[in-house]
Amino acid sequence: MLHFLFRAPALAVALAGVLPAFQAHAHVTLQTREAPAGGYYKAVFKVPHGCGGEPTTAIRVQIPEGVIAVKPQPKTGWQIELEQGAYDHEYVLHGKAVRAGVRQVAWSGGSLPDEYYDEFVFQAYLAPGLQAGSSLYFPLVQECGSRSERWTAAGGQSGGGHADHGGHASRGGQGNHGGDGGHAGHGGQGGMTDMPAPALRLLPPR
Repeated sequence: MLHFLFRAPALAVALAGVLPAFQAHAHVTLQTREAPAGGYYKAVFKVPHGCGGEPTTAIRVQIPEGVIAVKPQPKTGWQIELEQGAYDHEYVLHGKAVRAGVRQVAWSGGSLPDEYYDEFVFQAYLAPGLQAGSSLYFPLVQECGSRSERWTAAGGQSGGGHADHGGHASRGGQGNHGGDGGHAGHGGQGGMTDMPAPALRLLPPR
């Protein structure tokens, strides 16, 4: 027992140094990171922190090609904006041709303090033609008043797959490029490359 009591303070000191570093680099991610094509998918974006200590005031998510019939979940205290646009391909859903739909979902008008965690959710259908084994990337911009963090780099590496709010992500890390590349929470706007976008690995249709 005495041995444990002597070691506990040292463990607490070690954790005190590790936890702030972990929190500072925690990424916005998807709760479910694998799903089969040809079925419905519930996208839950986990937001673990604000931007450099500032509260989150908006979340904007670009919808990759092949993700259709998007329906966001209402969130108390937040407004939802849906940006519509044409798809690159025609899809069939419940026997009907689908050529256009939601290309971006935005939650705004709320305030999520840096000290708190929350989730932003939508439901969508993953087209059966999506290639199993590949990944879908959901470029996401987290706004915190005048600051922002850009989770838009595809392929799991920082510095690639930049996309502005009007671009559309695609499979395999290809997408429109643009924007300022700023990442306020990791060095300020304009000074750092974008961070990895939330990714979904596609499984074979069931």
